[in-house]
Amino acid sequence: MALADQSLSVSVDRRQRARHLHGVLAMGLIVVCVTSLAVGASGTSLWQALWGLAMGQGISATDAVILWDIRAPRTLLGACVGAALAVSGAVMQGLFRNPLADPGLLGVNAGAGLGALLAIVVGTALPLGIATYLGDALLPVMASVGAWASMMLLYAVATRSGRTSVATMLLAGIALAALTGALSGLLVFHADDMQLRELTFWQLGSLSGSTWAKVAIAGPVILLATLIATTLARGLNGLALGESSAHHIGINVQRTKNIAILAVSAATGAAVAVSGGIGFVGIVVPHLLRLATGPDHHGLLINSALLGASLLLLADIISRFVVAPAELPIGIVTAVLGAPFFLWILLRRRNVVDL
Repeated sequence: MALADQSLSVSVDRRQRARHLHGVLAMGLIVVCVTSLAVGASGTSLWQALWGLAMGQGISATDAVILWDIRAPRTLLGACVGAALAVSGAVMQGLFRNPLADPGLLGVNAGAGLGALLAIVVGTALPLGIATYLGDALLPVMASVGAWASMMLLYAVATRSGRTSVATMLLAGIALAALTGALSGLLVFHADDMQLRELTFWQLGSLSGSTWAKVAIAGPVILLATLIATTLARGLNGLALGESSAHHIGINVQRTKNIAILAVSAATGAAVAVSGGIGFVGIVVPHLLRLATGPDHHGLLINSALLGASLLLLADIISRFVVAPAELPIGIVTAVLGAPFFLWILLRRRNVVDL
């Protein structure tokens, strides 16, 4: 009885810490967002602009363009992408019951990359004037289509008689990544120097091309998918006990899998489509939060969204100043910061993950 009381006390304490962390991370995200709006390569000052508005003096047209049309969509899109990648990582780790799981395991990133490459190399040759109609939205739209096509193919392969095998989906994701890599290689072979340069920068990841059009394309998808993912807390907690145990305590395991796969694919596909290849956010953020508040997904998913948004915006701020006045691709920053942490997780979990 004493052991049960102690276990209950620990669980309650962790939930309280998770709730307290909600407020801390929300305040931190506000601070990071304001910082992202305030800093940049130009000399435009957010504070001077706000002071001018408060005093009725207005702001210059140049400052208005920089703050509203460049920094504001970049900040909003960065927060959305960071939240999407972090929540997707938390859901994947709960689904696979492995702290090293990542959204890329579903092959969504590979599919999005193939779609982006198609837009870059053969976009102008698309029929029915699609390239002209979509304009600058062609690349994110094609990347999203590639991500969804990959997800649907994986789901069809891994589902049999209404039941989805997570192990089969993982293996199929590896095979699909190899196939899309080969197709991408064929396209790269036919690409010219300008197209190769554009592809390279897209694969490295960046928020420099953020626009309100991209926010309108990816924002609603990411927001809806992230909100849906946060409803999976009870199901993911049950899956931690194993599928059989989860079924016995009243959890619809197949429904949880279906929603998780769809939400992760939508959020990750939209994020990758507008930002390119940004790694390690989905691994690092959920693991940090598990160390702080435990494995309960009720607090983990919400906190992952808040911390993921903040960390990606911080990485973006760093990318603006490391090689100023030029800009370092954000994927390089997240890799430099995330790879050592990933190795540390791997070393700590050697008794769990037998490589």
